[in-house]
Amino acid sequence: MVSVGLVINPIAGLGGTVGLKGTDGLSLEALRRGATPRSCRRAAEALSYLGKTKTRFLTASGPMGEDAMLAAGITGYTIHYHCGNQTTATDTEAACVAIRDAGADLLVFAGGDGTARDVVAAVGTTIPILGIPAGVKMYSAVFATDPAAAAALIRDAGRLPVRDAEVLDVDETAYREGRLSTTLYGIARTPYRPGYVQHAKETFRGAKNDADDQQDIAGFMAGVLASGRPFILGPGSTTTAIAGAMALPKTLLGFDAYAGGRLVISDGDAHALREFLDDHPDTRLIISPIGSQGFIIGRGTQVITPDNLQVIGHDNIIVVATPGKLRATPDLHIDTGDRDLDRTFPDTIRVICGYGLAERRKIRIHGQDPGT
Repeated sequence: MVSVGLVINPIAGLGGTVGLKGTDGLSLEALRRGATPRSCRRAAEALSYLGKTKTRFLTASGPMGEDAMLAAGITGYTIHYHCGNQTTATDTEAACVAIRDAGADLLVFAGGDGTARDVVAAVGTTIPILGIPAGVKMYSAVFATDPAAAAALIRDAGRLPVRDAEVLDVDETAYREGRLSTTLYGIARTPYRPGYVQHAKETFRGAKNDADDQQDIAGFMAGVLASGRPFILGPGSTTTAIAGAMALPKTLLGFDAYAGGRLVISDGDAHALREFLDDHPDTRLIISPIGSQGFIIGRGTQVITPDNLQVIGHDNIIVVATPGKLRATPDLHIDTGDRDLDRTFPDTIRVICGYGLAERRKIRIHGQDPGT
C-alpha cells in the first residue's frame, strides 16, 4: 500500500483576491482586508476526487491537514505533527520532515511557491513532492494543473515516473512593486504525467520577433478597444504594450480598469474590480496566458473571482499571446476555483496573436481529465 503525506499551508493564497500578489509576510494584512483561506478547501477538493481509496495518508493536525481529510470524508490517516492555531514556515518544514520520516512515499502539499520553497528546504530530493495549487502565483514546476489532476497523480503514486522539477523563488516585494524577479531556488523530484503537472513559468521578453509581435497585437487591439467600451487589462508585457499603443498607463503585473478613454482603477483588487463591473456591465477582459504553463485564469489572477467572471461573461474575454509564447505553450487552462463555473467555458478559445491574426486553442478545464 502506498503512503502519501499531506501538508497544508493554511494561509497560502490569502493575498490573491485582495491584490497583495502573495502572502509571504502579509497574512495578517490579507485577513484585515477580508481575505478568506482557500488552501484547505483546495486540498479537500483534491481528496474528494479520490473517492474510496486504499491510500494510507500521513498528515498534520487541524488546518495543516486533518481538517481537509475530514472535509473529504477520508478516515484512513494518521497524525504525525501537531500544530497550533497560528502556523509558520517552521511548522511546514517540521511537518514535512516528520511525515517523510514516518514512511511516506509521496509528500503532497497545498500552497504556492513560498510553500514549495519551504517543502524543498525541509526534504530536498529525499522524497517526491507534489503541489496542490492553492497559492497566488505558482510559477514552479512541482504543481498539478488543478485539484483533479492532483488526485489522479495521488491515485497512481508509486507507478508514475519521477522527474526533476524547478522550484522558483519569486521576489514578492519586487512583484508587488510591478517587477517580476524569479530565480531558481532548487530542484525537487515530482511524479509526472503529461498534462497533469504544470511547467515552470517562462518569460518571453527581449527577442526582436517577439517584441515586434507584441506591437502588432497592441496595434490591432488598440483599434478593437477604440470603440469606447470599458475594459480590464490583465498582467504581462503584451497587455502593457496594448496600453502603450493607446497612450494609457498600465501596471506590469496588475489588473487595470479603463473607461471613457482613461485609467479608472490601477492594480485593482477583487472588490474594486467588482465595483467597476457593477458600474460597467459591458466590460471586456483582455488577458494573456502565463508562458509555458498556459493558464488564462488560475495563476496570479485571483482578483478576477468567479463572481467577477460571471459578470464579465465568456464572450467578453479576449486572450492575447505572441506566436512565440503559443509555440511554447501546448495547452491553455482555466481554473477559476469554482468547478461549476469552469465547466461552462467552451472547449476552445480564439487567441489574438498578431495584427488581425488569431489561432483557436483547446482549453483544459479544471476538473476535466487532462488525458482527454
